[in-house]
Amino acid sequence: METLRRSRAGRSPGGLGIGLWSAQGLLALTLVGGGLWKLVTPVEQVAEAFAWAGELPDLLHATAVLDILGGFGVLLPSLTRVRPGLAVLAALGVVAQMASAIVFHVARGEGADTGFDVVLAALALFVAWGRHRKAPIPPRG
Repeated sequence: METLRRSRAGRSPGGLGIGLWSAQGLLALTLVGGGLWKLVTPVEQVAEAFAWAGELPDLLHATAVLDILGGFGVLLPSLTRVRPGLAVLAALGVVAQMASAIVFHVARGEGADTGFDVVLAALALFVAWGRHRKAPIPPRG
């Protein structure tokens, strides 16, 4: 029994590990891709998708940078095993950002735009919970 425990040490339990890696990868891809799109696309074109972008271009660029940092933060510390606990903090940061986005959209009467934010917040909460409680990644030796 002790051998089994030792051999599984540092590895995520089966399906949970696959789910966590999938959520981390999906969050990273979505956030980094979306953030880069917000930064490289002219504000006028982004405003076609997000009406507020034309009114608040500085907020658009700030959220783009936070998206990119959050996307890299939820994945890279776990992949490299360099300070993997930072992935948990990054995931919590993504939750806070998505909660802020939901409040922002609801306050502007854009409640229909909150669905995607809710999904991203739920994925980030799953990553934070899983990597903190159930399947933490051990730091590199």
